[in-house]
Amino acid sequence: MPALAEPEDVRAHLIAAARAGTALTYSELLEQLGYAFSRPKMRQLCAILGAVDEIGAARGEPELAVLVVRQSDGIPGQGWWVAGGARSRGYDGPWEGPEAARFIAKVQSETFAFWRFDNGTNAGRPRD
Repeated sequence: MPALAEPEDVRAHLIAAARAGTALTYSELLEQLGYAFSRPKMRQLCAILGAVDEIGAARGEPELAVLVVRQSDGIPGQGWWVAGGARSRGYDGPWEGPEAARFIAKVQSETFAFWRFDNGTNAGRPRD
């Protein structure tokens, strides 16, 4: 099965979303990549999101996968929570509901601020 997309391609879409200060639903991101939403495509996308965050972590950047959310509640799916996004920040609360939404809003605002401040001048390069 051919790859859905390269992590760097997905990363570029997420950086654009971060600079715009917006999250994307799984469906929106798949559409931007040229695919209709399906569960198999979403699973492939989730695997790529993990790679995107590994790339970013190695560069000292905040996670981008937190910007990909469910349409129903604006919160990332289970994969983000289990893969370390929340745990790496010491969060052990619920994955749904108001507490989770507050936590996600905080993490997303950090990602938005980082990429707005960057203004594209250091995109893809480690920050000092």
